[in-house]
Amino acid sequence: MAIHVKFFFKRWHFFVFAGLLLLASAGTLHAEERSPNSTVPPTSATLYLPVVFGRPLPACPLASDRVYELIPVDGPPADHPDDLHGDLNLSLRGHTPVSATLGLLDINGPTDGDAPQLAGLFGDERTPAFTSAHRIYGWDWSCGTDGCASPELTPQAVSLLGMAVDVDETLSFPSRGAEIYGGGFSALVLYASENRITLGYTRHDSVAPGYAVHLESICVDPNLLALYRQANEDGRGNLPGLHNGDVLGAARTGEVLVSVRDRGDFMDPRSRKDWWRGR
Repeated sequence: MAIHVKFFFKRWHFFVFAGLLLLASAGTLHAEERSPNSTVPPTSATLYLPVVFGRPLPACPLASDRVYELIPVDGPPADHPDDLHGDLNLSLRGHTPVSATLGLLDINGPTDGDAPQLAGLFGDERTPAFTSAHRIYGWDWSCGTDGCASPELTPQAVSLLGMAVDVDETLSFPSRGAEIYGGGFSALVLYASENRITLGYTRHDSVAPGYAVHLESICVDPNLLALYRQANEDGRGNLPGLHNGDVLGAARTGEVLVSVRDRGDFMDPRSRKDWWRGR
């Protein structure tokens, strides 16, 4: 009796299915050797096993002692479900690596003296080593009910930047002086899942009115994630607010991916005059 094994691939990482261990320990098993209590599937079953390269990514924490607060949203809630919203859930768009300078750039043009400062991500407010550069795909809102990823890339040469971190290093978010709500709140959580978060720097449930930041390849604090999910289920009239310096999670690997937007447009995260002033 033949056991049919298919393999499938994830783009970035691979998880070991329990059946892999079973097959490894069982060796070659013929139909006539299979006992009535065997865990090997019958002929009609198809067993899917991933091919594993390197070590699996570490699991994110399931518990936290941090406390977060909700603040009221100004205006209507987002006009598409959060997981299907191409401006909130960056994973829907996708991105592609590009060859580019992995360092700060001096870009000409006007600047805002209170733009979000990306050094605020780190407890030591360092300028990290830049480890990779990517361009994000656009979004076609005319495609279907909720839109779909466009084959066109965003205009900037780099719109998603990898930064070196220590695994499990605590992460905050790009700091900004302006207060969006009394009590020192400076950012609003517009979207969160286990490994990514989107923040806005207004109280609008949209990236369009002001600055926004996407962070990828992180472990979002489980208490912050739970609060966001409850707020989303409750209609998004309130969403989690953050103060400069608040920890929002930890690095999952040795690289965190960061994208910054201004009124919906993806910007170049390497711009010294905008996001790294004084560096």
